Amino acid sequence: MKLQVLALDGVFDTGLSSILDVLTTANELTIMLALDVPSFEVSIVGMQREVRTAQGLVVPVSAMPAPAKEGWLVVPAIGYKTPDLLVPALARSDVQDAAAALREARAGGINLAAACIGTFVLAESGLLNREKATTTWWLAPLFRQRYPTVRLEDGRMLVKSGALVTAGAALGHVDLALWLVRQASPELANLVARYLIVDHRPAQSAYVITDHLAHADPVVEKFERWARDRLSEGFSLDDAADAVGASKRTLARRLQQVLGKTPLSYFQDLRVERAVHLLKTSDKSADEIAGMVGYADGVTLRTLLRRRLGRGVREVRALG
Repeated sequence: MKLQVLALDGVFDTGLSSILDVLTTANELTIMLALDVPSFEVSIVGMQREVRTAQGLVVPVSAMPAPAKEGWLVVPAIGYKTPDLLVPALARSDVQDAAAALREARAGGINLAAACIGTFVLAESGLLNREKATTTWWLAPLFRQRYPTVRLEDGRMLVKSGALVTAGAALGHVDLALWLVRQASPELANLVARYLIVDHRPAQSAYVITDHLAHADPVVEKFERWARDRLSEGFSLDDAADAVGASKRTLARRLQQVLGKTPLSYFQDLRVERAVHLLKTSDKSADEIAGMVGYADGVTLRTLLRRRLGRGVREVRALG
């Protein structure tokens, strides 16, 4: 399998190196264990002859080759972790040139993958329009505002949509690289994960700091404070709208714009978050905790944990 890794100036060091390390480990294990798996042919490409990483390390790169008809072009994150830094970076000429190169590559038949903030670079190309995608969880509000036609599923760690694959925050680069290895050999991917001690994590929602996202909008922040005080009670959209001083329609619209959720869905997220905290920090039973966050019984809570986090009660407690 041929893979080109696109390194732009300011590339996130961990993102670039983790992709390369996973693929190198896969090649090493293939030789060591005499596996019948073709090697991964990996090259680092860019829009200029050399780039500096976010930490200032120099990375020599090859020029973007003519579009291939097979293989993958992978976009790691660029190291701009806040909207005030990222938005100007996306306007840079090399980033816009990279977006054009991605369009040309896709037109030529190559598959595209991006992780973390690299998903913004892919989105700049327009190729994610009307496609499903994920992104780094703490920049999901900006992603929704900037690319409203993308069908964002930011709770997921990895999303495939046709010939496009996107992965979530930071170490989602590892999940993306393992996914690429898995396309060649599921056995090899499992071996690499064991060697590197990488746990299976289908969702990034378990890692989201919800109040961090809520602070992106004053109405959403007011709703979040109101909701946290009433998690053990029933949900009322009328009461919520009155509490934040907005109409029900405005409240729903602002939550959808910032979080991609309805007020009730976000209320449920906060209940799950509180339940997870209690599971990790107390010895109360699942039934007791369910009552404290407004659910009828522990069965309901267990079902929600599985659905939203991909983990059960014991697994959540083990993480504490």
